[in-house]
Amino acid sequence: MKNKLTITLLLIVMALACPAWAAAAPTTVKARLDSAVLLMGNVTTLHIEVVQDKGVKGYFPVDRLDTLMAAVEVAARPKPDTVDLGNNRIQINKSLIIQSFDSGMYMLPPVAYITGADTVKSAGVTLKVVPVKVNPQGGVQDFKPVEQVPFKLFDWVPDFISDYWWIYLLVFLLVASGIAAYFVWFRKGINPLKPAKKRLPPYDEAMQGLAELKQRQLWQNGEEKEYYTVLTDILRVYIFRRFRVNAVEMTSSQIVDTLKKNEETKAVNEQLSEILAMADFVKFANVKPIADDNDMAYQRALHFVEATRPVESPAAGDGKSKAAEPRKEAAK
Repeated sequence: MKNKLTITLLLIVMALACPAWAAAAPTTVKARLDSAVLLMGNVTTLHIEVVQDKGVKGYFPVDRLDTLMAAVEVAARPKPDTVDLGNNRIQINKSLIIQSFDSGMYMLPPVAYITGADTVKSAGVTLKVVPVKVNPQGGVQDFKPVEQVPFKLFDWVPDFISDYWWIYLLVFLLVASGIAAYFVWFRKGINPLKPAKKRLPPYDEAMQGLAELKQRQLWQNGEEKEYYTVLTDILRVYIFRRFRVNAVEMTSSQIVDTLKKNEETKAVNEQLSEILAMADFVKFANVKPIADDNDMAYQRALHFVEATRPVESPAAGDGKSKAAEPRKEAAK
């Protein structure tokens, strides 16, 4: 008899010490509101807590419904999370975002949780929905201020454009490049697809310019300023290309002073000085020269270019050239 009592007590102690041998703990469900008082149209959160053994499978029938009752709607269902409580127990935390557009006192039905053949329910909770105050002296007013939506450019752009914006940008750049090429090249008569025309040597270019100037007969038609402008421009470009002196950007006196130091231009520098001086008088002092002065300026320009023309050296067998000796006499 004593041995039987000892064995019975031992079995009871072992059952209490080993959860696997003990009966499964019951599942419990609790529900609570963030706020029991709700302004009509606003939302509040219904928190649901389920405590159960690990491995138990269950579901909430309310997940299949859009309303808890006729006047209370389910606005959103955040994702639930699970907390390990230890001792083979877990807690499931679930939330329902609810709202109501009808004022009144509502007893929310218990939240059911079904595990197999068993159904566990929470206690019911009370929700009071407060109506929106209406100004009896005026019309219906919003209970919230109107919110201004921030302007975003892409909100006004169709989806088929915003999804492939880089294609439209590429097309735009190609079209813009084509327009720019038209105005820069083709409208000015320049074809970039053709090789650039080889430029004449300085002497040939200057002589060609002087010949064209003579054919235009500018001073004969009363255009003395244009005549001297073109004449001096031809000489300035020739000096730049022939002697690498930036005559295009220099004043007349600077050009003369610079060429005084050059052995090839010493003998004809005075002629150039007289041409530039006469041109300055005509262009800036409105001096009207006589026909002989205009013709003399042209002849001096021809003589300056001829006198400084580079020629082949007969003694050089390597094909190199040097400038001819300037003429000693000046055109009168």
